[in-house]
Amino acid sequence: MNRLDAMFERVRAEGRSALIVFVTAGDPDLATTAELVGELAEAGADAIELGVPHSDPIGEGPTIQASTLRALRNGTRLSEVLDMVARVREVQQVPLVLMGYLNNVLAHGEGRLASDCAAAGVDGLILADTPYEEAPELTRATRAEGVHRIPLVAPTSTPERVVRIASAARGFVYCVSVTGVTGARSELSDDLGEMVGRIRRVTETPVCVGFGISTPEQARRVAALADGVIVGSALVDRIGRAGSPGAAIAAARDFVRDLAHGLGGG
Repeated sequence: MNRLDAMFERVRAEGRSALIVFVTAGDPDLATTAELVGELAEAGADAIELGVPHSDPIGEGPTIQASTLRALRNGTRLSEVLDMVARVREVQQVPLVLMGYLNNVLAHGEGRLASDCAAAGVDGLILADTPYEEAPELTRATRAEGVHRIPLVAPTSTPERVVRIASAARGFVYCVSVTGVTGARSELSDDLGEMVGRIRRVTETPVCVGFGISTPEQARRVAALADGVIVGSALVDRIGRAGSPGAAIAAARDFVRDLAHGLGGG
């Protein structure tokens, strides 16, 4: 069974929502990212998204853009991220999802990426700039390898499109809580509950909400509506503001522990 599927079964049995966190692979360096995976899992993260650095991250706000640039300056590449995942898998079984852009995939090769992800121990793949209907070869290849290609549903998605996306979803449906790019926000959308409900009515695949969640209180509010809560920019910001890799790990661990405790995990 895919680790994501097993994780959602576990948290459902525990009567809570999953906590999924995002970090940019290679920020501040890949060795620190590898250490972060274990620390964040220990702190209560149920799954971890690893951002693959890309030179034009159009879906990201200033915080993740800055982290991506730092990772690129360090020379971080997709092949190195996959190598890191393989090393992490020797000691850690927390679900891992790669989040990147279509150019990352095309440069690596769609079929090759699917097989390399499976071999390394990647459980899911998110492409922020690619409609789910596109890249059908990648969808076929990832399904054959047991790697979930996770779709995004936005506030602008029509009801018909929500049905099409949700019916084909594997792993979880990524519900984008707001229009625009990633980034911590002070308020959540008043329509979020209605949006999650529309998705849940047409699929049994877990629905997880991301974009803009920045505090334990916001995470608790989202957890009351969805199967999972995704926190990215607020965590990446703490890593970026730390003065050293050790300080980055400590700040990230403490923040995730606070989030997890608020959701009944950790």
